[in-house]
Amino acid sequence: MHLPPLNNFRAPAALACFLLTAIIGYSLDQWSKVEAFQHLCSGVELVGDHYYPIAPTRKTLIPGLVDLTAVTNQGAVFGVGQGKRELFVVVSGAATLFIFYLFAHSGSQRVYQVLLGMLLAGVLGNLYDRVRYSYVRDMIHGLPHWPRLFPYIFNIADSLLCTGVALMILYSLLNEAGKPEKADELSTSAQRTH
Repeated sequence: MHLPPLNNFRAPAALACFLLTAIIGYSLDQWSKVEAFQHLCSGVELVGDHYYPIAPTRKTLIPGLVDLTAVTNQGAVFGVGQGKRELFVVVSGAATLFIFYLFAHSGSQRVYQVLLGMLLAGVLGNLYDRVRYSYVRDMIHGLPHWPRLFPYIFNIADSLLCTGVALMILYSLLNEAGKPEKADELSTSAQRTH
């Protein structure tokens, strides 16, 4: 018997898992960007068709592991697609709608709803930057002493997106692995009731 999806937009627990995660993630992302661009550079200037931080500085957050420096990214995660702002705005809008669709059909899967909240925070954090500034504000440089190994500078929104996608894949794999057992349990219980 196929049950219709729960109306998660009226379910307090589902909304809390999804929207609170998204609000907290988005707020942390925007706060960190404001702090970084206030303390790690003297503003941003447009040179030709690219934005550059003025007098950027570098600060060590965790020695050898994480440095902070202000950079602008007119592409996506890992600097892919530089200058394709309109495309990324459209893709981000579509991703936002798709995340809400997945939430509406997520039933009572609380972990899944938290992961969707992480993805929503990441998408909206970078979407805001693209719409407001025409670039994304990045500041976290992992493994700064090994630039050939990891040359990327990212932000909290990127972290939420990458982590959220990785955990979503893991969650899906674990759920798929558990389905045959559940099917066996349902079949056994159905046989007992007949």
